[in-house]
This record gives sequence, C-alpha cells and structure tokens, in this order.
Amino acid sequence: MIRILYLFLGLSILITLHELGHFIAARWFKTRVEKFYLFFDFLFPFPGVMNFPLFKKQIGETEYGLGWFPFGGYVKIAGMIDESMDEEALKLPPKPDEFRSKPAYQRLIIMLGGIIVNVLLAFFIYAMILWKTGEESIPMKNAQYGFVCDSLAQSIGLKTGDKFLGYDNKKFEDATIPVVKDLLLDNAKVLHIEREGKTMDINIPESVYKAIIAGEGKTSFVKLAFPSELDSILPESPLHNIAQKGDKVIGLAGQPIQFFAEMGNILQQNKNKEIDIQLLRNNTDTIASKVKIGDDGLLKVAAKDITTYFKIEKKEYNLLTCFPAGVLHSWHILRDYVKQFRIIFSPELKGYKQLGGFAAISKLYPDTWNWLAFWNSTAFISILLAFMNLLPIPALDGGHALFTVVEMVTGRKPSDKFLEYAQMVGMVLLFGLMIYANGNDLVKWIFPK
Repeated sequence: MIRILYLFLGLSILITLHELGHFIAARWFKTRVEKFYLFFDFLFPFPGVMNFPLFKKQIGETEYGLGWFPFGGYVKIAGMIDESMDEEALKLPPKPDEFRSKPAYQRLIIMLGGIIVNVLLAFFIYAMILWKTGEESIPMKNAQYGFVCDSLAQSIGLKTGDKFLGYDNKKFEDATIPVVKDLLLDNAKVLHIEREGKTMDINIPESVYKAIIAGEGKTSFVKLAFPSELDSILPESPLHNIAQKGDKVIGLAGQPIQFFAEMGNILQQNKNKEIDIQLLRNNTDTIASKVKIGDDGLLKVAAKDITTYFKIEKKEYNLLTCFPAGVLHSWHILRDYVKQFRIIFSPELKGYKQLGGFAAISKLYPDTWNWLAFWNSTAFISILLAFMNLLPIPALDGGHALFTVVEMVTGRKPSDKFLEYAQMVGMVLLFGLMIYANGNDLVKWIFPK
C-alpha cells in the first residue's frame, strides 16, 4: 500500500509538472489553453468514450480538472491535434491565439515544454538530495574481501574472494554500484580480476547475460563480500534463541561460510527444510544447532553496517556545487537508461519480456515511509518520463516535435488530416504498449517463477 501511495503521489507530481511545462510555454506565446487535466476525463485512447471528470473548475479561458482514468494527463491547446482529437474545432478557420497559427519554432518549444520541465525537476531533486546527504562510495580498491560469486558467476570461472579490477580495459571505481549493472549495460566481453595476488581475465559469454535477464533478479551474479557477523536477530528469526549479536555464521547446510552474502543462495535452496548451522562466538566457541527455514528462505538476521569493514569516501556539496553534480547525476541516469534499449530490442537477450507496467514502476519506490528515497525514485522516473516522451512516436511530444522539425527543414507543414491519423496511430500504439507492459506484471503475479 505504501508503494501504491508513493507511485500515485510521484506520478501525480510528475504528470502535473509535465503538463505545466506545456501550459507555461503555450501561454508565453499567447496560445489559448482550453483544458488542463491530471489524468484523462475519457477512456484513453478513445476520446469519445466515457467523457466525465471527477472535478473541474473554469478559471479564465482554461478548464482545470481531475480525470477518472489514471494513466496520464493532458493540456488541450486550441488548434492542436492532441489526445482529445477535437476534429470539429480544426474545421474552423485558424485564430491568432491557436497553436496552428503560431510559427514553427514556437510550436516546437510548446511541444518540448513538458520534457524540459521533467529534466529540470530531476536536476533540482538530485541537487537537493546531494546537498542534504552528500555522496558516499566505497572505492573498488577498498573492497579488500573481494566478491561473493553465485553459481552463474562460478560457471564462467569466477570464485568467491575474487577482486574485480575492471572490464574491457575500463576500471571499476565504486564498489557500491552493482558490478553486474556495468557489465550488462556495456555488454562487457572480458572481466579483469585479481585472485591470490595475480591478475586474470575472465571471458563473459552472451549466455550469461541471457541468464541474468531471464532470472529477473533471482541471480545476483556477484555481491560485495564482507564477514558473516550478525548485528541483530529479529524475534521471528529461526536463530532467535540460538544466536547472539556478534556471532559469525561459519557453516550452513553442510557448507562452510565466510561472507554474509554466501548465505542467500543456500537458504533459498533449503526452503521449508531443517538444516545444520554453525556459529562462532567470541572467536573461540563454536555452536552447532539445527534450524528450520521457512518458505521465504530467510534467516531474518541483519549484518553489521558495511562501514565497519570498508573505508567510506564521502563527498560533501554546498548550494553552489550541488547543482552541477545534480546535472551530472541525471546525465548518468539517462545514459544508462538509453543503454537498456539495446537489451530490450536484442533478439538474443529478449529484454522486452521483462518490460513492466505500474507494478514494476511501483517497485522503484521503498515499501516503508522514507521521503528521501521517495524523491530519489521520483527524480529517476522524471528522467525516464522525459526520455520516453522525446521518442519520435506520434502522440508523444517527440512525435509532434519531429513533425515540426521536418516542417522547419523542408518548409512544408503536414496536413491536419495527416496529423490526425498519426495521432490516432500513436495513441493506439501507446495503449497497446500499456496493455503489454501491465500484462507482463499480471502474468508474473499469477505465475511466479
């Protein structure tokens, strides 16, 4: 429920500000705006079906309202072919305050207004977060325990304890950024590691990436290694009456344990089973016991803070330096998101099968009240929303902008009839994509792997 509330609030903010960008640009160029709506007051993408708002109020020449269909929002700019598909108004002679009467460069700015606001919003949110919290990292050189490698990583020759240097002659800088993210997005071919003081190269076949994507997060590939020392044991933990704070797990289900991250895969393989566990207390006493693992595959224990084991580097920002840092952080987010398109459209990797809808987006938000995490996720989605709207698809801002740019280059304006058909095709495409993405969420919920 918290995630649903966060999603509703975050999207409401982003949609309202996106449409406000179009609204401000339109009014700047003295273009009449007939409607400003959060959510649609019709059954998208059918503008003539179930037309009613939950709330509306006329202020000046603009009707402000809240629609009943919680998919997006829109501003109805006079003389423009948009989601409302108001064909009758276009049959009348153009008026000076209509969109179609404005010069091409003004129409282009109006179309890009929402995208610009989304980008600026992300800049601002990231800047404020960096100003408040700074930026912490663990330099890869400080990851002295190396990494825990799961069965997939071990299948290509990696071993737990390996230290990662880089890939394809690029260096790893920050150990807190998942290694698998950089490898996957850059389609790395060779991983450079250090093992027992010797440097080695590990080849990464395409099949590894297919397995990571198909696994939907169930394979971590590698995780940062640190000692398996317990910091707290929840009351519902199977170790509640056995373990104490400071104990180290040294054996689980007959397998030796050195690092905390080694326990996860073993526990998942032993759901609803009774297994052996060995603990080391005060570095002298060994305690052996049996524990029953539940169907969640968890011990319900917490590790010590990783700052206990690693030297953390923290960079502070002031009101002057936080804004350039916010811009740079936003650029990195956008760059990584664009790289994902290779995965989505790759016939080998079949990333399109992992496309998700509102349920997937909601998982970007925390499941507890955490406003810092909320704003961080909202800034991330704002970047995604800006990029998606810039795609040259009819019905999206990018599609309208493309037609306008073509007009500016060729000197020929597309006919209203062509724009009407393009808008209809774009809306159907978007509706189909929405059904597919949310259908993926539904299938994963009904048939979990």
